[in-house]
Amino acid sequence: MADGGMPEQYWYNVRLRRVETVEDMSPAKDRLGPYPTREEAERALEKVQERNEQWDAADDDWDAVDED
Repeated sequence: MADGGMPEQYWYNVRLRRVETVEDMSPAKDRLGPYPTREEAERALEKVQERNEQWDAADDDWDAVDED
């Protein structure tokens, strides 16, 4: 836990391509998160890609319904 009893949180900086904590946080426009673990923050871009693929597939399904 971080100081003050708060759980540690992590962010992924997309510009610098690194994991950050509250002690070295960049501006919000450069960050994804927060994540509960460093490992999850390290996988942030993978998670974004997975979600984009899921949303694209859902869009394709929606478009197919419109064409019927």
